[in-house]
Amino acid sequence: MGMPPVTLGLVAANVLFFFLASTGGLDAMLALWPLGAGFMPWQLVTYGFLHASLTHLLFNMLGLYSFGSGLERVWGPRRYLAYYFTCMVTAAVTQLVFARVTGSFYPTVGASGGVFGLLLAYAMLFPQRTVMLLIPPIPMKAPVFAVVYGAIELFLGVTGTQEGVAHFAHLGGMLGGFVLLSWWRRGRRP
Repeated sequence: MGMPPVTLGLVAANVLFFFLASTGGLDAMLALWPLGAGFMPWQLVTYGFLHASLTHLLFNMLGLYSFGSGLERVWGPRRYLAYYFTCMVTAAVTQLVFARVTGSFYPTVGASGGVFGLLLAYAMLFPQRTVMLLIPPIPMKAPVFAVVYGAIELFLGVTGTQEGVAHFAHLGGMLGGFVLLSWWRRGRRP
């Protein structure tokens, strides 16, 4: 079974933006800049299509494919896109708040906030599926995987032991996803 069309389109757009950004100029306009340091409203979405390195891009696209494909097949394209972009925007807003509180003036890039939201939804919709960590290769149920990853992000964000990574944006993507899933479970639809 191939990649569903919206997931394929998102992966293709991320790869295209990565190579376009490598020619220069896009980061300054499309990355998520803190309020007062170059922020523009479109950056709430565009930052998610830029990546700091090829490794950053590859890991995010692996997550987008792994978690997004199953969700798109269950939800359909419209609901899937609404969910993904909600997670991206809530991740961005969380990062803006964090940057304001800490006085950070660095831009944020990457699809990680959206991918963390997809991970949460995948764990909630497919609780019996097994997910494999890459390093070290440890199999675990999807909900355990989501909780472990969330806890690691919280720990790294609070301790600041991995600078240059928007840990709170990742958590913001999960939080936005959780709120939207809760909203949908009450009968509201996109």
